[in-house]
Amino acid sequence: MDKNKINLLLVDDEEEFLKSMSTRLEVRDFNVIAVNRGEAALEAARNNPVDIALVDLKMPGIDGEETLKALKKEHEWMEVVILTGHGSVDSAVECTKSGAYLYLQKPCELEQLLDVLKDAYKKRIMNRKNIEEKKMNELLKISQSSSPRDILRRLKEIDNG
Repeated sequence: MDKNKINLLLVDDEEEFLKSMSTRLEVRDFNVIAVNRGEAALEAARNNPVDIALVDLKMPGIDGEETLKALKKEHEWMEVVILTGHGSVDSAVECTKSGAYLYLQKPCELEQLLDVLKDAYKKRIMNRKNIEEKKMNELLKISQSSSPRDILRRLKEIDNG
């Protein structure tokens, strides 16, 4: 894995979505670990460094909400974004209470998803390094007019530093 890229765990039982989204995120400087079950997600997170997880809500076996709870319990600094085509207000509230960074509906525009992943990664770094948002924004000021990819690279530098 490239140490200069953000490690993303992608969990979805739809194989075509998994392949397509993995490719789209890898070309945008993510190291993607793609798995199709909650159980496989937990195993992958135990065996690989993961910064952010993007988890489908409805899956056979361990569903997205249970996967979220287990990931947050085992990996204190990991941010988890729930992505689903079968969402409800109740499930969104439950996932947020369980520690989800955000709850997104499928289909989701790629640019919106990239913004959410960037913000989730920023939050992870702020929490892990105990940096206030004002200070984080100052650190990122250099990248203000930059692309999301440049901002993600700068965040990775801060995380590694």
